[in-house]
Amino acid sequence: MIDLHTHTIFSDGKLIPSELVRRAEFAGLKAIGITDHVDFSNIDFIIPRIVDVAEKLNRVSRVKVIPGAEITHVPPSQIAAIAAKARLAGAKIVIVHGETIVEPVAQGTNSAALDADIDILAHPGLISQEDVITAKEKGIFLEISARKGHSLTNGHVARLASESGAPVVINTDSHGPGDLIDEKMAIKIVLGAGLTEADYKIMQKNAASFL
Repeated sequence: MIDLHTHTIFSDGKLIPSELVRRAEFAGLKAIGITDHVDFSNIDFIIPRIVDVAEKLNRVSRVKVIPGAEITHVPPSQIAAIAAKARLAGAKIVIVHGETIVEPVAQGTNSAALDADIDILAHPGLISQEDVITAKEKGIFLEISARKGHSLTNGHVARLASESGAPVVINTDSHGPGDLIDEKMAIKIVLGAGLTEADYKIMQKNAASFL
């Protein structure tokens, strides 16, 4: 399995990067994205450190570590600017924290994210059909989430993505030791969203584009 959305102590995760990657290796993951939460206050601090640790761990780990960032609770009008800054800082995966129904994300975040230079719209909640079509047109991945709460709208996201042909990935949004999953559990989550094992394989091909 490839998991493109995780967090460490650089934001609100519980693990240092080395332990996160070791646990991912133990769980049988092929690759992992470290995508800590950023806004304009911390982006210059976090991304260079993730880039540095990814480089060091990739020398010795069987798990490919991909440095990235999750733009989180940033006002919609500022998302494009911070996404560009994340790229310049070395982020290989740029995620935006979508309009999950379990957090007070600003209305318009999904649309603004899809207008920016990003790779994944995470847990996009009750995303509109118009935004799903935009994701398809721009090749931005919509996320099926394994995380408690965010996963409540997986079925809605999966249905609209299937109807429109928008690309999808499955991620854990891991914050702690118990959040990582293996491939067997990932397939169950995909099936629970109303998709198929064949869809899971497509999701993994989508994720592999970051390798």
